[in-house]
Amino acid sequence: MHFSARDHEVVVLDNFARRRWHRERATDSLTPIATLADRIDAWREVSGREIVAHVGDATDAAFLDGVIADFLPEAVVHYAEQPSAPYSMISREHAVETQTNNVVGTLNLLFALREHVPGCHLVKLGTMGEYGTPNIDIEEGYIEIEHRGRRDVLPFPKLPGSIYHLSKVHDSHNIHFACRAWGLRATDLNQGVVYGIETEETALDERLLTRFDYDELFGTALNRFCVQAVIGHPLTVYGSGTQVRGFLNVRDTLQCVELAVLNPAELGEFRVFNQFTEQFSILQLAELVKRAGDALGYAVELDRYVNPRVEAEHHYYNAVNDKLLGLGLQPHYLGDELVRSMLTVIARHRDRVITDAIEPSVRWRPDSCGGEPALERDLPPGRSTSAQPHPRFAARRVDLPSPVRDDAPSVR
Repeated sequence: MHFSARDHEVVVLDNFARRRWHRERATDSLTPIATLADRIDAWREVSGREIVAHVGDATDAAFLDGVIADFLPEAVVHYAEQPSAPYSMISREHAVETQTNNVVGTLNLLFALREHVPGCHLVKLGTMGEYGTPNIDIEEGYIEIEHRGRRDVLPFPKLPGSIYHLSKVHDSHNIHFACRAWGLRATDLNQGVVYGIETEETALDERLLTRFDYDELFGTALNRFCVQAVIGHPLTVYGSGTQVRGFLNVRDTLQCVELAVLNPAELGEFRVFNQFTEQFSILQLAELVKRAGDALGYAVELDRYVNPRVEAEHHYYNAVNDKLLGLGLQPHYLGDELVRSMLTVIARHRDRVITDAIEPSVRWRPDSCGGEPALERDLPPGRSTSAQPHPRFAARRVDLPSPVRDDAPSVR
C-alpha cells in the first residue's frame, strides 16, 4: 500500500503462512485482519489504485519464475520468510521448516532474478540478530581488518542466536555470492525490533489494518509489553532485562524500504544497511511502558522470568546506522506520547487478546524436562538465570527502573 500510494505498480505474492502458523499455535493478531482479497478491494475503494495478488509459495520455483517472468519487476521487496526466533526453536520440524522456507525461497528468488531480470534490485529483509552481541561496535555489513600485515574489507562476523537468525545469515551469504558471481544487485536491510500499530495507509480503513502480534512467538518486546499493560498482565522480562537491541517504528520501516528502493545498489553490489533508529535495554522499554501506562490509569507491574533463551544479558552493544540516515531517513523516536497512543489503540481491541499466548513456553535448551515450576529466587545460590534455563518459566516481581550498563550506550 505504501508503494502503491506513491504511484508504483505493485504485485504481491503470498502463501498465507503467517495465518497458518497462528492457527497452529492457537494465537491471533490483536487487530482483526481481513482476507487478502478484501484488503485489495478496500485499497481500491480508498485509493483508486490496483494491487495485483498471486497466491503461491516462494519455495515453488516454477510459481516464482512464472510471476517474475510475467511482471519483470524493477525491484523486489523480499519479506517472504518465517520471522520468529522462538518459532524456529520449538522443535526439529519447526527448525527445518524455518530454514527450508527462508533459505530455499531466497535461492529460488535469486535464480529467478538471474534468469529473467538480472538488473532488478533485490531489497531483502535481514535482521540485526545476525550479528549477535560482539564486544566491538557493529558496523554495517562489513569490517576493515588488518591481519599479519595485510588489510581487507570483509563481511562482519556473524553470531546468530537462533535457528531463525541462522537462516538469515545463510540468506546474506547466498545473496552476497549472487551479487559477486552473477552481477545481481541487492540491499540487505538488517532490521532491528519493530514496534507500532498504524501506518499512514492502514489508518485509512479498518479493513486495511496490518498485523499486531503480542504472543511469545511473533510479538516483539514493546508490542508485547503494551498489550500486557492494558490487560493487567505483569510485563514479561526475560532474565536481567539488560539485553540491548536496536528498535524502530513501523512507519520508519516503510521509510527505510522506500529509501533503499529509490536509491538502488549498483550491479554486482551487495549493500548492508543497519535498519534501526534507537537502542534500548529491555528494562528501559518496560520502564517506558510502565510510565505511560500509569499515566493512563493502568496498574503496570513487571515480572522477571528465568530466561528461556541462550543469550548474553550483560553485554556491550553499539551498532552503526549511518547509511539510511544519510539517504534521508527521518526517524520517529520512541517516547511517552507514542506509547500512550499505542496503549489507547490496544484498549479498543483488548477483547481479542488470547491470554494463553502471553506466557513464554519455548526454551532454547531442551535438556531439562518435567519438574515443578520454580520462582527465580528459588534457584540454587550462584546459579545464573541466563546460563541455567529451567523447564518452567515462573517469574518474580522486580522494581523499576534498572539502567543499562554504562559501557553499552543508548544512541540515536
